[in-house]
Amino acid sequence: MKFLQEVFSINSKVQAGELVIAGCKATSLAQEFGTPLFVLDEGDFRSRVLAWKSALERHFGSQSGQVYYASKSFISVEVAKWIAELGIGIDVCTGGELAVALAAQFPPEKIEVHGNNKSELEISTAIAAGVGKIVIDSSQEIERVNRLAKSAGVIQSVFLRLTPGVEAHTHEAIATAHEDVKFGFSISSGAAWQAVLAVEEAANLKLVGLHCHIGSQIFTSEGFEVATTRLIEVLGKFRDNFNRELPELDMGGGYGIAYVGGEQTYDPDLAMASLAKVIHSQCTQHKISVPIISIEPGRAIAGPSTTTLYEVGTTKNVLLDSGASRLYVAVDGGMSDNIRPGLYGAIYTALLANRESKAAGVSARIVGKHCESGDIIIREIDLPSDIGPGDLIAIPATGAYGRSMASNYNHMPRPAVVAVTNGTARRILRRETQADLLALDVVEAPKTL
Repeated sequence: MKFLQEVFSINSKVQAGELVIAGCKATSLAQEFGTPLFVLDEGDFRSRVLAWKSALERHFGSQSGQVYYASKSFISVEVAKWIAELGIGIDVCTGGELAVALAAQFPPEKIEVHGNNKSELEISTAIAAGVGKIVIDSSQEIERVNRLAKSAGVIQSVFLRLTPGVEAHTHEAIATAHEDVKFGFSISSGAAWQAVLAVEEAANLKLVGLHCHIGSQIFTSEGFEVATTRLIEVLGKFRDNFNRELPELDMGGGYGIAYVGGEQTYDPDLAMASLAKVIHSQCTQHKISVPIISIEPGRAIAGPSTTTLYEVGTTKNVLLDSGASRLYVAVDGGMSDNIRPGLYGAIYTALLANRESKAAGVSARIVGKHCESGDIIIREIDLPSDIGPGDLIAIPATGAYGRSMASNYNHMPRPAVVAVTNGTARRILRRETQADLLALDVVEAPKTL
């Protein structure tokens, strides 16, 4: 099997037939920490943070704002500490994600709070923590955040999330800026402007900018250009009506990464160059100052940094109606640690990680151990015909939404996450145990309600 550097972390390589990640052999990692296992290349993660931060600063200079790390892609206390150390911000969209950031003592002024249905407890906790921005997503939230800010005796800085009506070139499940979607205020319907007026009237809210996010896993610039044009039109309208300019613009992100051969992860410098060109052009056209620009690269930081290791448990040849056969390779994880293939058909590649094989390749399907026919990790791939129980399979680019969307389906404990660097490995999230799962069960007397 061919090693594809473009889909693995930068410190991954094959040495003597075995996958080595940041100096740690796949066999040693599996022996020490068990499988399934998320292996996070810390050096790769850090380099991607710095690449996006540098690109934003290079193309926007004094008008560069925050690079916000998407905690929904993957977060832990240790990762939040890395992000703080590297000097970027973090976006959270639930109370749980906020709790992780606060547990890491993340600078609250660099926290941006998302979510289309924030509870009052989540909002109150965010305000009390002193978060930098709350991104308002509905008319009810305008009243809610204003009221809770008043109770806390503060003026809360907010963004308005706007829907620019962009059909991003990505899967429907991860497109977020067309009209028929749950997020934000529509520009074309007038809801966005009504939200602007409402926030301006709210005594305990300070509207500091606009926010937009068109989707995820995007490889072209057209959608960003259209969205930027429409948001800057709103900035111009605001200036004309209120005789002042909104100082900030968060253009979201969702930049694509390579999952299979032939794909290329979106280059941060090219992305920021394209964004800067349209922002400067549109601001000149509308005769407004270039606002402070923030971005949210999304999976582009966490995704390529992590590889999942599985152990093969069983194999079987299945005769197809066409007369051909397919090798089913079952591993010790599956849809409980990577739901993306089942959820919206995400495609991955794989590598035999523990040895070199000279055997001929055969048509294969990598499946999990769950009681579901749809528990398929890779639907079609060529694997060595001699692959068998005890072999290790590595699937790259699983850092975004693998562990964060993991479940306990079939009462499977969620895997550990191990950070590797310079030949060393350490757990940053331990593996769940059956005792963890059983700890949720309670026996209590019924209450009359």
